Amino acid sequence: MRISVIGTGHLGAVHAACMAELGHDVLGVDKDAEKIAALASGQAPFYEPGLAELLVKAVRSGRLRFSTSLAEAAEFADVHFVCVGTPQLAGSLKADLSHIETVIDGLASNLTRDCLLVGKSTVPVGTAPRLAARLAALTGGINATLAWNPEFLREGFAVQDTLRPDRIIVGVTSAEADAALRAVYAPLLAAGTPYISTDLATAELAKLAANAFLATKVSFINAVSDVCEATGADVVTLADALGHDSRIGRQFLSAGLGYGGGCLPKDVRAFVARATELGLADSVRFLREVDEFNSSRRRMAGPRPGRRLSRQPEGRGARGHVQAAHRRRARFASAQCRQGGPVGGRDGPGSRSAGHRQRPAGLPGARLRDRAGKGL
Repeated sequence: MRISVIGTGHLGAVHAACMAELGHDVLGVDKDAEKIAALASGQAPFYEPGLAELLVKAVRSGRLRFSTSLAEAAEFADVHFVCVGTPQLAGSLKADLSHIETVIDGLASNLTRDCLLVGKSTVPVGTAPRLAARLAALTGGINATLAWNPEFLREGFAVQDTLRPDRIIVGVTSAEADAALRAVYAPLLAAGTPYISTDLATAELAKLAANAFLATKVSFINAVSDVCEATGADVVTLADALGHDSRIGRQFLSAGLGYGGGCLPKDVRAFVARATELGLADSVRFLREVDEFNSSRRRMAGPRPGRRLSRQPEGRGARGHVQAAHRRRARFASAQCRQGGPVGGRDGPGSRSAGHRQRPAGLPGARLRDRAGKGL
């Protein structure tokens, strides 16, 4: 199958390389000519384990090419994956959807035949139907269908999560769109990957709801760690005890500075903003409190005048995590360790473009890592 991937940030570059690995002919598209030139030569513009090798292999095989032209993508592909960013809108809790709208408008104006557009960017619920109507109005008699296929990538595991995902979720409005996506992911389905075909709204909510839940879980264990610190309890052992409950699980129960990065904060806020627009502010009040608690946690990190630090061993309780994080931050700053890569999120240009700093786990702005080293 011939596929285009529009937006070659963290999500798009990985998706393009992995689609080529699955045997598809792929064209990656981005307006950043410098990035496209690097990718075309097999150079990853950021670090992600396994990506460089996949890029070189796919480019050399001829299954993966790159371009700055939406017109070329429209002519080339039967399925177009939209992987551009949805950062938080300045001065608002809402998501900035301008990058997606620009791609829809630009691609629609160049389409000459029927095709399927598949959104992978994280968007507020209700976005896909509006974009589908916009697409239909711009394409006239061409049957350009819109589907939604959210990503669930972890930084540092993005290649693995694309080639061996724990689930594939697609929101479709026709049997033809579902059949096309089944064909795209046929090797993964043959390997037994769960495939959930649903409506657009459910697919949109799948990613936001997952991130909202993880953010809540992180904030919960941080709140509990305050009680542990006040009473002398061991939050790490407590988290282990909770994690043995199959209904809870151990991942994301590591107390520390809280969650950060480009996904959880803006996704939680976008979820709250959209629910408020729907008249459901009371229903998501707890998520607003999760966000406020997480922000306050990060502000209070580190020693404060008049407050004695815990004497317990490093890694025991929240204060040990904070002290260790400050030491790591000092070492990190002095070494000026920079990795080229994404900024802001997993959604491609506009949120995870070049210039991202790969921070050690536990530092502000880094994704909180669980004990297995997995990121959010």
